[in-house]
Amino acid sequence: MSNDAIVQLVAVGAAVVGLIAFVTLVMVPVASAYERVWERIVASLLSLWVLAALMGVGALAGAAVIYYWPRLF
Repeated sequence: MSNDAIVQLVAVGAAVVGLIAFVTLVMVPVASAYERVWERIVASLLSLWVLAALMGVGALAGAAVIYYWPRLF
């Protein structure tokens, strides 16, 4: 395996593990916390909104590391 293939495999594995963790630790309790269907839908959408925000923060942090890497090292 090439280095690129290993990096891609690790990235995909981390994404799958992160998604499974999010579903089991966030979405399952959200779905079971409310009785009405519309409450479950709204809580799930808000949880997905928070996930998207956290992914955006992570992407910005990664972009900052890539941008400032030559200046720091």
